[in-house]
Order: sequence, then structure tokens, then C-alpha cells
Amino acid sequence: MISRKALLVIDMQRGSFTEATPRHNTEGVVQIINSLATTFRAKSWPVLFIQHDGSTMNEFVPFTTEWELLDDLKTDTGDIRIDKYANDVFYRSELGQKLDMLAINELVITGCATDFCVESTIQSAVSKDYNITVIEDGHTTGNRPNLQASQVIDHYNWVWKNMIPTKGKIEVLSHHLFLQQVLDK
Repeated sequence: MISRKALLVIDMQRGSFTEATPRHNTEGVVQIINSLATTFRAKSWPVLFIQHDGSTMNEFVPFTTEWELLDDLKTDTGDIRIDKYANDVFYRSELGQKLDMLAINELVITGCATDFCVESTIQSAVSKDYNITVIEDGHTTGNRPNLQASQVIDHYNWVWKNMIPTKGKIEVLSHHLFLQQVLDK
């Protein structure tokens, strides 16, 4: 089966990156996402920006400042925007339909927050038999009550490396290794 990849950029929105909610290595993660997105666009692979729509909770309301993507993220007119309504991007969103329409079978996953929306989306994608590549240095979160953000990130990278997929595959790679593999093909 031919691999048809899409880059998912989850919840890299202003409202998730405030002084009250600092995130681990934000600048580095944004640079990594930008690098990946540039490569995906050059190969005519889709880049999907997922934005949380929390209208029902009166937060992350579309077209407000907190809903907007981070200023340093480079977007393109050909990129796809998907609204999400729960931690799992697939839940009641247009993501599944869009991926089917584009015949995507491999998801490359980045974004925020490692332990919430990124994790929920990976679990959901595994059960939907997608091939998954998690960019191990391309997701972020904040400090938690008993863990530093870097520990949370390391923990989930370990979990995903040891996860048993249903039908597809799951890999956890640094952005350098992923880009090297893509460019070597």
C-alpha cells in the first residue's frame, strides 16, 4: 500500500501559550513544526492545523485571540484548518472525512498538549488503523502537579514507542530522523 501522509498540528493556539500556561520549549517546537510543514508542502502532502473550538464553554471561540494560531507558525493558503470540540481531534469533527477524501493512511502528529489532545488523538488514530509517526520533539505541554513538562513528554514518547497498534504501525521519531527518512526516499 502506498503511504499517503498528512501532518497534523494540534492546538498550537495563542490561548494555550500564555504566561499562566507556559509550555516546554515552545520556540523549538514551533521551529520543528515549521520545518516539517515546509517539507510536507514541498512534497504536496497536506498540512492540517487543528484548532480547538470551545464555544460551548465560552473559551477558544473562533476568531478570538485565544483561538488564533501562534504568530510564529508559518501557514499557507493550501493548508487545511479543522475545528475540534474535544481532546480527541476525531470526535465530531471533519477530520476523518477530510482524511478519507485525501486517501490519507499515515498521520504525522505534532502539537499541544502532549498529555491531553495529542495523546487522545493518537489513541483514537490507533483504533482507526492509521499508520502513525509521532514527532518526539514536536509536541509540548506544561508542568503538571507532580511532573515537569519534560518528564510528561518523555513518558508519553515512551508509551507511544511501546504501544501495540491494532493494524497500522506507530513510530516515535525525532524530526531530524523523520526528515532524513522522507528525503532519502
